[in-house]
Amino acid sequence: MLEIKNLSVSLEGKNGTVEILRNIDLKLEDHLLYVFTGPNGGGKSTLAKAIMGIYKTTSGEILLNGQDISSLSITERALLGIGYAFQQPPRFKGLTVGKMMEIATGKNRTCEDCNFLYNVGLCPQDYIGREVDSSLSGGEVKRIEIATLLVRNLKVAIYDEPEAGIDLWSFNRLIETFNNLHEQYDTTIILISHQERIINLADEIILIADGTIKEKGKKDEVWPLIMQNATCSCRTSCDERVGENAQ
Repeated sequence: MLEIKNLSVSLEGKNGTVEILRNIDLKLEDHLLYVFTGPNGGGKSTLAKAIMGIYKTTSGEILLNGQDISSLSITERALLGIGYAFQQPPRFKGLTVGKMMEIATGKNRTCEDCNFLYNVGLCPQDYIGREVDSSLSGGEVKRIEIATLLVRNLKVAIYDEPEAGIDLWSFNRLIETFNNLHEQYDTTIILISHQERIINLADEIILIADGTIKEKGKKDEVWPLIMQNATCSCRTSCDERVGENAQ
């Protein structure tokens, strides 16, 4: 179980310190798939990066299976089984895809590693020997990073907008892969997304806005509320435009 207690995060902005998250309380169970969703700038990625240790917390605790990991580094959390796939992954000139897979698993390349590349829409034969540099597209680098997380059999796996920069065929493969991962492993999976097909994978949806958790619950409970709010916001926006045009 991943447990977050009274967590707040403040970051330095152009005009001084800004509180991004405040008083977050959250329990994430093993073997469940969660989707963090909500408006841009609401705090979804900040919460995920706080879990990974990329952002330091201002206050509060993060517990993994009862162990307080709040003060641990990114590396220490990774060794405990937490992984993070960035929305815009870094590139590594001189490092091949095969070597990245070896580093991720801590062992020499196996056929299973190749299967994970295939599962994210990449032909292993074409990519194992290629460098993770500017010769690869953003979507290709994204899929390679996702594969390095899939192969590690993590306790907590976080994917920040996994659909970004990925073509339709690869996206369909990715949906299948997340389903298979969810069925076969006890990994707590966190997907950050606005995409409806990603949200449909969720056991639970967590709606984050204005730095707080607005809703948390089963998909069939929370999704109608999200759609209702989206419809209301759209109508309000349209009404305002009509009013402006009438003037």
